[in-house]
Amino acid sequence: MNRRQFLTTSLAAAGSAALIHHGLSASYAPGAEGLLVPAADLGNAHFPSNFLWGTATASYQVEGAWKEDGKGESIWDRFAHTTGKVKGGDTGDVACDSYNRYKEDIAIMKQLNMKSCRFSIAWTRIQPTGTGEVNQKGLDFYSRFVDSLLAANIRPMCTVFHWDLPQALEDQGGWPNRDLYKHFADYAGIVAKHLGDRVNTWAIFNEPWVFTNLGYYLGIHAPGKKDYKLFLKAAHTVNLAQGEAFRAMKAASSKAPSQIGSAYSMSPPEPATESEADKAAADRYHAINNVFFLETAIHGRYPKAFVTDEAHEVMAIQPGDDKIMQVPLDWVGINYYNRHIISNNPDDKWTGFKDEMPTVGPITYMGWEVWPKGIYDIVTRISKEYNRPIIEITENGCSYLDGPLPEDPSRVPDPRRTEYYQGHLAELARAIKDGADVRGYHAWSLLDNYEWAEGYSQRFGLVYVDFRDQKRTIKDSGHWYGKVAAANRLDV
Repeated sequence: MNRRQFLTTSLAAAGSAALIHHGLSASYAPGAEGLLVPAADLGNAHFPSNFLWGTATASYQVEGAWKEDGKGESIWDRFAHTTGKVKGGDTGDVACDSYNRYKEDIAIMKQLNMKSCRFSIAWTRIQPTGTGEVNQKGLDFYSRFVDSLLAANIRPMCTVFHWDLPQALEDQGGWPNRDLYKHFADYAGIVAKHLGDRVNTWAIFNEPWVFTNLGYYLGIHAPGKKDYKLFLKAAHTVNLAQGEAFRAMKAASSKAPSQIGSAYSMSPPEPATESEADKAAADRYHAINNVFFLETAIHGRYPKAFVTDEAHEVMAIQPGDDKIMQVPLDWVGINYYNRHIISNNPDDKWTGFKDEMPTVGPITYMGWEVWPKGIYDIVTRISKEYNRPIIEITENGCSYLDGPLPEDPSRVPDPRRTEYYQGHLAELARAIKDGADVRGYHAWSLLDNYEWAEGYSQRFGLVYVDFRDQKRTIKDSGHWYGKVAAANRLDV
């Protein structure tokens, strides 16, 4: 996903300039204890015997076929076709053409010894306008996809919503419209009913903070709205939808045991100073950026994220909403990319904090600092705060633009990506050793793909995609990752 841009704001390869434009800063420079040198020796970084190694993708970013077989228009179709919204005017009309090439992609996963595939379903392939009659051709496509994964001995891990809301529902107000939570639950139930006999692991949402904040407040992503109050309303609707969808999916997939969670973008916050004000600001950051959609599910209440009660008034919380939101998630998904430095900011009327992205570690082409220790910090914190839940790393990865060698197009050397994964996986192994119940890890991403508002300017894949002819070439990092998956350890 365009993980990248999301986790704070628009952050292209230029990095700092984009951050400053959106009120963030990349100037903070604390100590260098989190750099690429792993905290755990690679030779000691082992994983549980049943650990699930996988990759992740998302429907709009890889499928293409944007109006084939009855698919309706999504907000990303509309947004990408609007001049000036996406770098280079790029769209996801074709993307990686995985709608037609999924068998080739699954064969690559099998070659790389993957045991889990995280993918998402496009709502508009199932219900073109978001409600009403089901498009059987859309269901049939995902049924074939799931069957092909199972035939390759790969677990299908299905994300029900990865940002591509039907445009028809956006025209009715989108996520800020409270009624949307019932439509979403209906859609989730349809998907679970038709695929639940084969798909046992589900993520209801991918990064709800990102698509609500960047879509309705910052306006960087579809639908491009810029109103903090719309973000607050959208966030509450999403929390209602998460709970209602959980129950609908459990009921619909009762023929087989289903494990249902959500994938959350999480970045460990570090106080800019040791002052009590900065520490309190860091806690507020954690509340709204990391657990705003997890706390509601586990405890049926919102965490203390705001400096006044106005935010909750805007959200228009109704009696009984706590019971709708609260559901016993079977697992927690964590998408980790970077850490954030937080300071108190009385000028921010909502959260009262200032968010900075440091640049002590190496910087990726997205302008993001490489900080492996952060995955240890956030995994162990969630483990402690939520009574050691089952955790899956649903995304982690980096963008570098390495391409095929001119003298040998079959090779794509990308040593920085391999180093990135070595550092992060060593820290993840340390978190598991220290008690976190982590069951799986999904590299973002299997393929170079459409990176949302960054278009095709960023490459996160373990597999290089030539978008001129869709040729796939496994990068050196992909071959290395395949060896790690086979050996279940890092010293390969």
